[in-house]
Amino acid sequence: MSATARSEDAPAAGELAGRLREAGFVRLVGAATGDALAASGVLARALADRDRPFQVSVADLPADAERATDADLTVAVGRADPVADCSIAAGAEPASETAFAVARELDAEPDVALALAGCVADGRAVGGAVAEAAEAAGIERRPGVAVPTTDLVDGLAHSTLVRAPFSSDPEAVAAALDAAGVAVDDAEADEPRVDAATLDEAARRRVASLVALRTVGDDSVPPRGGHAVERALRPFDGGPFATVGGYADVLDAVARERPGTGVALALGHDVEEAALDAWRAHARRAHAAVGDATTGRYDGLFVARAETADAPVATLARLVHAYRSPEPVTLAVTEGAAALVADDRDLGPILSTAAEGVDGRAAATGTTGRARFDVETGAFITAVREAL
Repeated sequence: MSATARSEDAPAAGELAGRLREAGFVRLVGAATGDALAASGVLARALADRDRPFQVSVADLPADAERATDADLTVAVGRADPVADCSIAAGAEPASETAFAVARELDAEPDVALALAGCVADGRAVGGAVAEAAEAAGIERRPGVAVPTTDLVDGLAHSTLVRAPFSSDPEAVAAALDAAGVAVDDAEADEPRVDAATLDEAARRRVASLVALRTVGDDSVPPRGGHAVERALRPFDGGPFATVGGYADVLDAVARERPGTGVALALGHDVEEAALDAWRAHARRAHAAVGDATTGRYDGLFVARAETADAPVATLARLVHAYRSPEPVTLAVTEGAAALVADDRDLGPILSTAAEGVDGRAAATGTTGRARFDVETGAFITAVREAL
């Protein structure tokens, strides 16, 4: 059966802050997205400032089982959850924006870079209170590209903000940078590198132009690719990584690849290197899945069928939709799992109907959703086509 939310509608920030103040123990149940992970971290840190016990967990889909802990208040973050008391779903604004407001209501000083990274991970233009706080904190945009590492070769090869011919190939990145007139340090025998800190503003602009052209310069890239690539350009400076956009990329990857590390990162623990390792591994798997996927085009739906059972379908769906799909809805599917992305369509009813048709489980927030099922992938594709 499909997973249908039974939690309350998202309360206002002040109301949720009041409920958090009264709860003796709080459970935060986050979706496996960078925005939900960041929002969970913002809330958890605010609770820690009040010496309030909490538990944070991250999962692809809401759990059908009853609560694993005896929490006074269970808050779903990033989506509605059938076992939550209330939710902070990414609806009109990113979950991180709402969490930021709740933390302020709790008289905490939320980490601006973390909240901003969550908003960037959500994929929409950053605005509101988080953007204002970032400006007040001196976190500003600069020319260049949004990567988490100071080494641009490493950063661009493993970025999941873009899909380019050089994705997951450091040697190809180095060659492209060299051709753009950016000096590549290949003194080390094992791998080339480019230290972003040594580049002047003109060089940073050349790198940004290179990424934009290599990502969306091909006629086969849909118009939405031009909007998607903007997340990787003119990054904010700040946070524990080289850029806030890079921070967002890492949060999104670890939420799906290694959620325990992701929770530790969102809580502010010293796990940056482990998070970067997970980000690189996730990027390699995601870009390999994009390159190897078998695709099919239907009326209003583009399908990317992964070749491996462990393909990261959520990232696969996002990359294919942004940079490959000519249709308004994209389905990425592998054995037993799928993800759906749409331009401007509420996927909740569609995924629920498709999942019910194959006795599977699904959850969606607005234009993105996930599903699990025990039928052949072809049967699930048919169920989604019929639901559309």
